[in-house]
Amino acid sequence: MPAQAIAEPEVVFEDVWEYIPDSSQELALGADCSHILYHGARGPGKTDTQLMRFRRNVGIGYGSYWRGVIFDRKYKNLDDLILKSKRWFPRFDDGAKFLESASAYKWVWPTGEELLFRAFEKPDDYWNYHGQEFPFIGWNELCKYPKSDPYDAMMSCNRSSWTQEKDSEVGEDGEYLLGPIPLEVFSTTNPYGAGHNWVKERFIDAAPAGDVLEVTTRVFHPALKRDVDITKTQVAIFGSYKENIYLSPEYVAELEKISDPNKRKAWLEGDWEITAGGALDDVWRKAIHVIPRFAIPPTWRVDRAMDWGSSHPCSIGWFAEANGEEAIVALADGTLRSFCPPAGTLVQIGELYFAESFTKNVGLRLGPTAISEKIIAYEIRLMEEGWVIDQPWPGPADNQIRNVTDSESDTIETKFKNAGVRWTESDKAPGSRKNGLELIRDRLRAPYDEPEQPGLYFMENCLASIATLPPLPRDEDDPDDVDTDAVDHPYDMVRYRVLKGANRVVTSLNVSFAR
Repeated sequence: MPAQAIAEPEVVFEDVWEYIPDSSQELALGADCSHILYHGARGPGKTDTQLMRFRRNVGIGYGSYWRGVIFDRKYKNLDDLILKSKRWFPRFDDGAKFLESASAYKWVWPTGEELLFRAFEKPDDYWNYHGQEFPFIGWNELCKYPKSDPYDAMMSCNRSSWTQEKDSEVGEDGEYLLGPIPLEVFSTTNPYGAGHNWVKERFIDAAPAGDVLEVTTRVFHPALKRDVDITKTQVAIFGSYKENIYLSPEYVAELEKISDPNKRKAWLEGDWEITAGGALDDVWRKAIHVIPRFAIPPTWRVDRAMDWGSSHPCSIGWFAEANGEEAIVALADGTLRSFCPPAGTLVQIGELYFAESFTKNVGLRLGPTAISEKIIAYEIRLMEEGWVIDQPWPGPADNQIRNVTDSESDTIETKFKNAGVRWTESDKAPGSRKNGLELIRDRLRAPYDEPEQPGLYFMENCLASIATLPPLPRDEDDPDDVDTDAVDHPYDMVRYRVLKGANRVVTSLNVSFAR
């Protein structure tokens, strides 16, 4: 069978699967891409399509080489997938059996194919699959994953030892009867979830809906003994419940009852322009909390805070603390307005974020000396450009910089100090993590709920904080804390400064440049 015929759903599933004709289902099933994200509102039939995406290559000749796995964060969340697979797969009457034991939990076919259902909860779960071959990998509700680490790690298993040369039968005309075995990752999701940011960046922002994005890499080909160009492709396909002619209107009625505005936009409209899945998303208002840059009044206190990292991201933020006197803000249209928040209000006025990207928990591996140089240069620029009138004060940094790992080596804090940058201690007392979260939430609520209380704002140039705080997820096992596996470094930096404001003791410091 030519490779092109594999992607024809009307041939493979005629009279078996009641897919929706001329729909996103048909597009997602037939998309000839390495990475496919089938996203959008709830109800277009994403789960059925994911199952059939695997099933379309069963029984055509790949045998035991055609092996797949579909992941979710919890086994209990796989129940709907398995229920629907039991509804559809037996209709093909090809001897497929589902093995229910905990060690199996998979479909097997007499021709050798297998489809496994597995929980992938934390990045280390990858080691359960290291070295295995899965030409098909499925992710159910990809936005459940706070980081891309599980997705990225499993790409090393998206492979097969099947080749045309040794495994495909040859026809009378000398042509291979099977095309190359497809290597594909098929994910479903709606925009609401802890992984909203990284999924949006990778799939939604990368190319317009339905457009195929190509990435070509020059690699060494072991069989040919030379470099060749390998092109991997991805596409994001949008689906809406309005397409689904089989969907119960009672189900739609339940969706219409959703009152949470972000969840409603995500589940009813598939809208990615939301804040979703976060410990702060219900109190975050971009129109309120993100403000234009303005020159800080000389009577406001300015200091900095840091969440240290080298292999992980390092986040440094500069904060101005209001004293009840007004500042003048220039709006985009050139008009001026007064900004006079309550005393104690914090405004993040700048940042340095040392990471590969806002969605990856990977730092730039810079040491204290190199980071100190960048801090000093940044503070000089703040003063030269007129944003602050004087050098910022030292503020709280992650206390791990004071850890002694080698009696003959300086601590990270000492290396900062020797380079001209000082820090104060952060509040890491028992309960400080949960207390910090509630204090941040209170400050974010203050401008619209309790305008006489000190608030928290972010100048529009603080891109890392603005990108990572709203979708920060709560810990599933401890909802009063954030998920520490998520990208939480700007959040921790902000938390240290907010906690300092709650417990601050005023001191006078005479230090050399930089403070």
